[in-house]
Amino acid sequence: MNSRSFWLKILSAVVLFGAWQIAGMIPVSYAFPTFFESMAALVRMAGDGTLFQAYLETLRPLVIGVAISAVFGIGLGLWIGLSSKFDWLFSPIFIVMQAAPLAALIPLLVMAYGIGLTSKVFVVCIMAMPVIVLNTASAVRNTPSSIKDMGRSFLASDTEIILKIIIPAASPVIFSGLRLGVSAGFIGAILAELKITPTGVGDIITYSRSIADYPAMYAAIFSIIVLAVVFLNLLERLEVYLFEGNVRGYASD
Repeated sequence: MNSRSFWLKILSAVVLFGAWQIAGMIPVSYAFPTFFESMAALVRMAGDGTLFQAYLETLRPLVIGVAISAVFGIGLGLWIGLSSKFDWLFSPIFIVMQAAPLAALIPLLVMAYGIGLTSKVFVVCIMAMPVIVLNTASAVRNTPSSIKDMGRSFLASDTEIILKIIIPAASPVIFSGLRLGVSAGFIGAILAELKITPTGVGDIITYSRSIADYPAMYAAIFSIIVLAVVFLNLLERLEVYLFEGNVRGYASD
């Protein structure tokens, strides 16, 4: 099964990159380079250090924002899922945050916190946290009551029920929320660099577009997608390590 999964991934990549190459050769647009042109630009930027220097800037708000969102998001989600009053009070806020066009809040964040690191971290948090909170709350709320009753019948304390029953049972959905939150965090980090101040990978994208260096622009976009995929796979491996009994199939398998 693992071998089959690996070859399916390779086939999917070949089909995607082949279609990209053909579309660039036609071309579908003068601003759409071929896959090989984009990869050549990626190698060039990696070779001269431009890409790595850009990621030093991009990863700072991303890592800080995702870490804050994960810690507070899971904590709030647990509290919302365990308390009906807290659910009534705070769930609507995160539902609205998830549905609202949060990019419209960026000018307000800039007015309040300037164009530095703080604003970018806030953008990552407001993109990532609602997904994590709502998934965690849903997972905790839908934990089967039968296994909680079984724990109480064995005289388990409330803390033991939360740590040994609810969290392990809810872990698949919690980690699904984390993966979605990380994806949203990547979007938030790039959005912040494009809308607040052009730094990091966002600066490469903006500058390359302004001078019509489209291979470099697509190479930067491709690199951030690859990095996001790597992060999501690491989260999957972490879930397998922490909650081996709850392992399920993933789309990436």
